[in-house]
Amino acid sequence: MIDIVAGSVWHVSATAEPPPTHVRAAFGARGEEVELLDGGLAWRCGEEDAVLLKLAANTAEAAWVARVLDTLDPEETRLARPLRSTDGRWVVSGWSARRDLVGRPEPRHDEVVAMSLRLHAATSRLDKPRFVDSRQDIYALADRMAWGEANMSLSPEKGGRLFDVLATSRKQVALRPQVVHGDLFGNVLFSGNAPPGLIDFVPFWRPAEWAAAVVVIDALAWGGSDPAIVERWSHLAEWPQMLLRALLFRLALHALHPRAGTASLGGLESASQTVLEVL
Repeated sequence: MIDIVAGSVWHVSATAEPPPTHVRAAFGARGEEVELLDGGLAWRCGEEDAVLLKLAANTAEAAWVARVLDTLDPEETRLARPLRSTDGRWVVSGWSARRDLVGRPEPRHDEVVAMSLRLHAATSRLDKPRFVDSRQDIYALADRMAWGEANMSLSPEKGGRLFDVLATSRKQVALRPQVVHGDLFGNVLFSGNAPPGLIDFVPFWRPAEWAAAVVVIDALAWGGSDPAIVERWSHLAEWPQMLLRALLFRLALHALHPRAGTASLGGLESASQTVLEVL
């Protein structure tokens, strides 16, 4: 899971140590040259038909993501398909593998929102993963705080003050939760006119409209998007409240994250002005 904030990347499962030889061999990458990707989140093994290896923060979640991405077929979306090991496992010694995907992140924010809706049409029938309710990482805590399901003290200087002010505007919503990707910003690659490519999946149990709103908040705060992106997607159900919860999610995460700073908070403060106009 990553967040691109003010041009930098916050790592959650990064590793400076390359995958062990037995892990590379298990995924068919024995003897291949190994290269740490920009951001330090994965290692590329080989050149053509490269294998990407990533150290999983949660092995149960990594195995679930691999099983889902192995069979998921969203419209007009390329997927970085996961790889099984030689003995059929999705995770070996804490490492998962996938094929490399051509492309790079680009500020095509409306296309990411549109892809989000197509993706979540495909995930709408998935059952709730058992690990979602037991997660205690800062992303899970920030998510619960945004929805009023948890309460803890947040640093006022890192976003807690703004969180408390905005939280008073929460209203009840009646949207159906489902499996959604809650961190698409930075996880979508573009290559010319090819469909957008998804390189990872960060599961949450929230409405599809919320996941789209997270993309919009990230685009406003750190992606250089014009404020009109809010209006362009205003036909989505309960849009003002979804934007609010997405903003609260990012504010809580910012306040909880040890690597967050004042520069990235400025982006969220700017995004909050746009959100306040539609509440």
